[in-house]
Amino acid sequence: MDKQTTLAFVLIGIILMVWLYMTTPTQPPHEPAKDQDTTLTEKPVTTEKSDVEVKKPQPTDSLLFGKFFEKTSFTEEIITIENDVAIIEMTNKGGKINKFFLKSFNNWYVNDLPENASYYKKNIQLMNHKEGGSPDINFLTTDGKSISTADLRFDATVLGNNLKLKENDSIVIEYKAKAGLEGSIVKRYTFYANRYDTKFDIEFNKMDKLISNNSYDVVWENGIRFVENNSADEANYSNASVHYGDEQVIIDAPHDDETISKDFNGKVDWVTVRNKYFAAVVVPSSPQSVEGAFVKGHSKKFPGNGIREFYSVRLQMPFKETSLHKESFTLFIGPVDYKILKDYPGELQKIVDFGSFFGLKFIVRPIAEYILLPLFNFLHMFISNYGLVIIIFSLIIKIVLYPLTKQSFQSMKKMQALQPKIAEIKEKYKEDPAKINKETMKLYSTYGVNPAGGCLPMLLQMPIFIALWGLFQTAIELRQQPFIWWIHDLSQPDVILDLGFAIPLFGISQISGLALLMGITTFIQQKQTIKDPSQQMLVYIMPVMLTFLFMSFPSGLNLYYFMFNLFSIAQQSYINRNSKDMVLEPVKNPNQKKGFMQKMMEAAEQNAKAAQQKKKK
Repeated sequence: MDKQTTLAFVLIGIILMVWLYMTTPTQPPHEPAKDQDTTLTEKPVTTEKSDVEVKKPQPTDSLLFGKFFEKTSFTEEIITIENDVAIIEMTNKGGKINKFFLKSFNNWYVNDLPENASYYKKNIQLMNHKEGGSPDINFLTTDGKSISTADLRFDATVLGNNLKLKENDSIVIEYKAKAGLEGSIVKRYTFYANRYDTKFDIEFNKMDKLISNNSYDVVWENGIRFVENNSADEANYSNASVHYGDEQVIIDAPHDDETISKDFNGKVDWVTVRNKYFAAVVVPSSPQSVEGAFVKGHSKKFPGNGIREFYSVRLQMPFKETSLHKESFTLFIGPVDYKILKDYPGELQKIVDFGSFFGLKFIVRPIAEYILLPLFNFLHMFISNYGLVIIIFSLIIKIVLYPLTKQSFQSMKKMQALQPKIAEIKEKYKEDPAKINKETMKLYSTYGVNPAGGCLPMLLQMPIFIALWGLFQTAIELRQQPFIWWIHDLSQPDVILDLGFAIPLFGISQISGLALLMGITTFIQQKQTIKDPSQQMLVYIMPVMLTFLFMSFPSGLNLYYFMFNLFSIAQQSYINRNSKDMVLEPVKNPNQKKGFMQKMMEAAEQNAKAAQQKKKK
């Protein structure tokens, strides 16, 4: 979670605690942004075939790669495969995926391109091919050389270089690299017509005398490319993770150029690297055969407040000393979309992050996963515009939470009705705080009033609030989805003014129209509900703080809270018109059952007695 989001939750929590404190009698004391990093988005060159001379410093290839592998100077050859969801470029340099274009997802600058722009410029490309960015195999040879298949020449066994898959087609691309006199390494890829996943098979033929330590690593270096216009925001949601022992362990690099790493021993179900909206996952077909995993990550700062994070993952695999060793994996390269990921085995849907603020993941995730997201997707089945979906969604949530809102209102009305009696107690016992507290608690008990009743319903809504926050912050459904007027992308801030400078503390350099509307409606809502003069500061502080905090948040999130506030104002107006003046009557048998209030009263009495004994001494 980024610093700004954390600050938002902390400030909201502080405001709630202040409110609770101010509505509860005290016990006697016991002692960025529109500074966008566009330099990180690579605009590819439309070259499919080029002569690549892999330049190595002295010593020669034979000294670098030992006696088992050929020299690495060769012509790079590209094979292109197109299916329903992607266009994939394969290269004989390393025998791997070189580029992976997603046909349904465009680059952030797509509106600046002509309509007939090629997929090279139009569609996002995820493979970080210049810095690794595809599964490679690393191992040590018996002559002491460290080998990475990324440096080796592979020969392809497929005819043609522009292959299209339709309907239920599949195709196998096989790459083979020679090793020694008789050995070879085979990488075999099976692509399917309408799927993001690829079957990835490895074969070591007659390599038992070449590989030492009886082990090798399947490595994905430096993650996947950043593809959004704001790299700092994308970095906040980028990470690597390992599904290990039925639990997902997330590795998130700090933004201070330090490297973070972690080892895992034993069975590993899958490893993944992701940015804000997309992920690459390596899933072994036999998790129990995996000896462990290693993950590391670091960040790098760029001019203009830009940040990139790099993650490397490796699966540590055992090598059987036989003439033929095989292993199979599934590679998923595509969107972090819950609907897509849940159809794959291994619980890949856990990659979708719904938020885990202050360790509340065990509450927040089920709410988002099984209630909020299904409702959101259900509405979209009937409403194509996601902005309208968000408006209807906020109305439904408001209706569902109405009982809690009504309970909070009734509790506050009771507290307001008691204020004259509380004032009398304070005046009567102004020289004895302990007595004030005791009599106030007795008053609450007599009339069955819970002083925290107005705040507790709000606290009960916090898990839902956090789940909604996580849902709208990272929902790929909102990426590049327009609404109306100036709101062109519900996944980005709706900027109406660029300040040209950053506001201290908040780091805000742009003005969001929806954030302003959200702040104004928050102020109106606060004026409606907060009548206690001692709490009036909340009426002014909370809207201002929230407005600044929400300036850099996605417009979809701000649209939700703006509409939620509007519905809250309408709801409160209805409650005010239809509510009668509160007439307090003593409850029957207030001490029949020891509830929260009676326990507080007894504690106050004990404190009062202790205070009196101190005075006597």
